[in-house]
Amino acid sequence: MAADPGEILPPRDLPVFDRETLREFAAASGDRNPIHLDPAVARGAGYPDVFAHGMLSAAHLAAFVTAWRPQARLRSLRIRFTAVTPLDAQPTCRGHVDAVEDGVATVSLSVTLADGTRSIDAVALVDVGDDHHRPSERHGLT
Repeated sequence: MAADPGEILPPRDLPVFDRETLREFAAASGDRNPIHLDPAVARGAGYPDVFAHGMLSAAHLAAFVTAWRPQARLRSLRIRFTAVTPLDAQPTCRGHVDAVEDGVATVSLSVTLADGTRSIDAVALVDVGDDHHRPSERHGLT
C-alpha cells in the first residue's frame, strides 16, 4: 500500500462532456444553472456555448484518486478551479505523489484538456501507511 515520491498515477481519460452529460449531471446534482444548459444564457455571459459544471470534473477527480487508494484512506482533497471545461471536451485526470511523510502521501492532481489547459488543480492527502491497524479495511468496510 506504500507510495513513493515521484510515483505517477496512470492518467484517466474521461468521457466526452457533451450536452447529454451536462443535462444528466444537472438532474443528478440539482445544479441546473442555465449557463451549463442554455446556449443563449452562456452566450449572454460571454461564452461561446455552455460549459461543464466544475463539480462534474471534480467528481471524476475524486473517483480517480480513490481508484488509486480506497476512499477510507483519503484524508483531504483541496480543489481549485482554474478554467472552464468547454462543451465536447474530453478531460484527463492526472496525478503524482509529491511527498510521503508519516505514512501520508501528498498527491498533486489535475484535470487537463486536450490543448493542455488545466481546468482543475488539486492536492490530496492520502494515508498510504501500513494497514494492519485499520480494522475497517481488514473487515471490508471501506
